[in-house]
Amino acid sequence: MRLAVTGATGFVGSRLIALAAEAGHECRALTRRSQPSLPRVEWIDGALDRPDSLDRLVANADSVIHVAGVVNAPDRAGFEAGNVTGTAAMLGAARRGGVGRFVHVSSLAAREPDLSLYGASKAAGERLVEAGSREQGPAEWAIVRPPAIYGPGDRELLELFRAAQFGVVPLPPPGRLSIVHVDDLARLLLALAAPKAPSAILWEADDGRAGGYTHREFALAIGCAVNRRPLTVSVPKPLLKMAAKLDRLIRRDRARLTPDRAAYFCHPDWVVDPARVPSRDFWRARIAIDDGLDETASWYRARGWL
Repeated sequence: MRLAVTGATGFVGSRLIALAAEAGHECRALTRRSQPSLPRVEWIDGALDRPDSLDRLVANADSVIHVAGVVNAPDRAGFEAGNVTGTAAMLGAARRGGVGRFVHVSSLAAREPDLSLYGASKAAGERLVEAGSREQGPAEWAIVRPPAIYGPGDRELLELFRAAQFGVVPLPPPGRLSIVHVDDLARLLLALAAPKAPSAILWEADDGRAGGYTHREFALAIGCAVNRRPLTVSVPKPLLKMAAKLDRLIRRDRARLTPDRAAYFCHPDWVVDPARVPSRDFWRARIAIDDGLDETASWYRARGWL
């Protein structure tokens, strides 16, 4: 296939184009900065707010895989620009370029749009994709809502690995979550970009663990990957919100724990909906949690991060 990929310099996108190249596909990938040469990858200098670059990106493409998005922003405008306006721009480019298939990476947060600004922006992006086929956009579309994504290259969970190695892992209030390894997610996105893949679908994909994991189970699994059995401590919601305000006060726009993220973390159910899981004869996760976390910990150690 000839694929047009956004977000290719990020965690998910970089694995996506690597696996696409291994499978023999050709990728055009959007980037703001100069990138090292990669086999079967043509880097397109541009950005989601530069329509000319998007037109070059999608030229002669069979499918668009829209991975790019904003997971942390200081305000509503930041999320809207990255997750709504950016998605609209890619849909417009796909329409102008005559691309027939559009694969969109959303988030489980879109299920709870009133909970966080992030979730609201991802839900709005989904609505644009679903409406696109009625407005001369790509006739075939698929939306994937990943849960927590992990694997080599991930920076979001690094602090949990470090905390587990230290011996104490602070957690949100009790709840459950699903997870998916980045390579399994990338394989699903590639499968959905294929010409005969299912269309007009919204799927939630995980590692196959029915009911997901409690926060403590996930923390202990990370502990095993760093050869520790850490103490887990659930932080009450008011205290987590206070910590988010302090982080914003101290680090301002560089804050990692924002009030928006605190609201997301405190929700008790981030488990995939079984009714939205992909058909097992189309796709299934291959990477077990223990193997995936061990691989991730090894990747961190090789770079001196643990």
